[in-house]
Amino acid sequence: MKEVTVQELKDKLERKEDFQLIDVREPFEFEICNLKGELIPMGIILSETEKISKDKPVIIHCKSGGRSGVIVNELEKQGYTNVYNLKGGILAYAREIDPSLQSY
Repeated sequence: MKEVTVQELKDKLERKEDFQLIDVREPFEFEICNLKGELIPMGIILSETEKISKDKPVIIHCKSGGRSGVIVNELEKQGYTNVYNLKGGILAYAREIDPSLQSY
């Protein structure tokens, strides 16, 4: 499974790189804090793969990296080669990059 660090994500955001950021947490978690990604909860993402880009990098995240890691592995089994897990999830992003994000 390919991963990106929270610092790499921050750098991509600052450089305004063209990539898709998908949040696989639940809507109530997204409301607490988010990275302005596209919310596609874990429970439905594998039935909505048409929403996942195939022609640019896709970074998938959750709270700590576990759920998104499962999704990245499943997508790789389906032939996706452009998907990356955010190592440590939004908790790592809040801890290392943006402490103003509410942790839960």
